[in-house]
Amino acid sequence: MIRRWGPWVALAVVVAVALGVVLWPNGSQSTAARAHSLETEFKCPECRGLSVADSQAPTSRAIRADIKRRIAAGQSDEQIRQAFVDRYGETILLTPQSSGVSLLVWILPVVVLALGASGIVFALRRNRDEPHLHATAADERLVERSRGDE
Repeated sequence: MIRRWGPWVALAVVVAVALGVVLWPNGSQSTAARAHSLETEFKCPECRGLSVADSQAPTSRAIRADIKRRIAAGQSDEQIRQAFVDRYGETILLTPQSSGVSLLVWILPVVVLALGASGIVFALRRNRDEPHLHATAADERLVERSRGDE
């Protein structure tokens, strides 16, 4: 039993620890680190494929300054995100929101992979459990004759 489930339990523990480390809130983040984290979440409205943190376009510089002003004013990260979404639309975000259709964009590939993996496991188990060759009537008669000769 342990031999069968041990690797799966170990994998579950590793995934849980990794998720805990990634998702655990960091309350001691400095203002500069918080501003940089927010800057990496927004796309540059002028550039293609660059974040506000990586772009030197005038709009990106203005957004970086606005983020720092909002942090100094005491706004939360969610309030700052919402202000930019209200101003530019959801296309300003480098990662989709975790609700509605955007949530589907993130979850659907994981579901498809899980279904594919479970289908492969099911097929392999069925293939292993069912015998590949079945005796025909002629084979059965041969076995009966050979037993009769003994």
